[in-house]
Amino acid sequence: MESLVSAVVSEVHLALLLVIFAGSIAVLVKGAGILVDEAVALSVGWGMSKMLVGATIVSLGTTLPETAVSVFAAVRGSPGLALGNAVGSIIADTGLILGLAVLVGPIPVDRKVVRRQSWIQFASAVLLVLVCIPLAAPRDVFTVGGRLPRFVGIVFLVLLVVYIWQSVRWSRASGAPSVHPEALDSARNEKPAIALVKLALGIALVVIASQVLIPTVEETAHRLRIPDAIIAATLVAFGTSLPELVTAITAVRKRHGELALGNIIGADILNVLFVTGASAAATPAGLAVPPQFFLLYFPSLLFVVTVLRIGISRSNHELRRGFGVVLLGAYVVTVLAGYLVPGMDAAGGP
Repeated sequence: MESLVSAVVSEVHLALLLVIFAGSIAVLVKGAGILVDEAVALSVGWGMSKMLVGATIVSLGTTLPETAVSVFAAVRGSPGLALGNAVGSIIADTGLILGLAVLVGPIPVDRKVVRRQSWIQFASAVLLVLVCIPLAAPRDVFTVGGRLPRFVGIVFLVLLVVYIWQSVRWSRASGAPSVHPEALDSARNEKPAIALVKLALGIALVVIASQVLIPTVEETAHRLRIPDAIIAATLVAFGTSLPELVTAITAVRKRHGELALGNIIGADILNVLFVTGASAAATPAGLAVPPQFFLLYFPSLLFVVTVLRIGISRSNHELRRGFGVVLLGAYVVTVLAGYLVPGMDAAGGP
């Protein structure tokens, strides 16, 4: 299917390429939405803990678009696209989406739970940067780049299992609801067999849309002479982060801002452990890391997660609008630098 899509997109007009790109993103988001909704319905129908649903199935479902895109990109030999999508999604989630959510309204902070999760988020981001630096020649990262080895990807997947297991323990101990009551009400009215069929449909939509999206992005980047790492860290990352965006804005408007914050932090952790882990593990050589990641995207990643960590540590009971402006500013600077800073396009990207 991938070769067929590549042959088709190579012959179409640029305007149609953009339409295919937008359509693929829309199907990805729709498929992920179906997947999450029906996973919740199955869990409720089978009598699983609400906290278990929120800590595992929903979190994994919202990061499925990033995982599907990155794994297919890695298998196709586009490491910049695979890693750029994961890193860009974290920057978009934390900088753009959470920044917008805070501007919509203040976000309550459960100091014990949020601080614990934000430390995991911060540690996972730092770990990702460190493991990409070659031990033999760390000074060459700005000119040659680095690599995320396959065995590190496997380690990330193991850490993912540990994180989910520990999250389940924490969620059971907390006793607070993880899923919005309206979602639970609708889930109870659906038979498990129907939910299972819809779940399969959601997975199929995500996989097919990912296979269409990757060659479309590569062809578009080639025609516009833009490295696919930059495309991934901005347009694709924003598109596959739309589930988090819709969830965050809706939660804040309904005065459930703590759900938005938890979803963003959880998605960031899974982007490191699940998305990059699966992508690196899927390729024998791991993921090559172009120099522009060390020049721009890794510093931006560390900046936004550090700002969030500081904001949470200094907040009493909620995150306010000034904090959202800082996060949005970090995202805007990253996007502008990726397109406008001289030398970024020639920094050794794929």
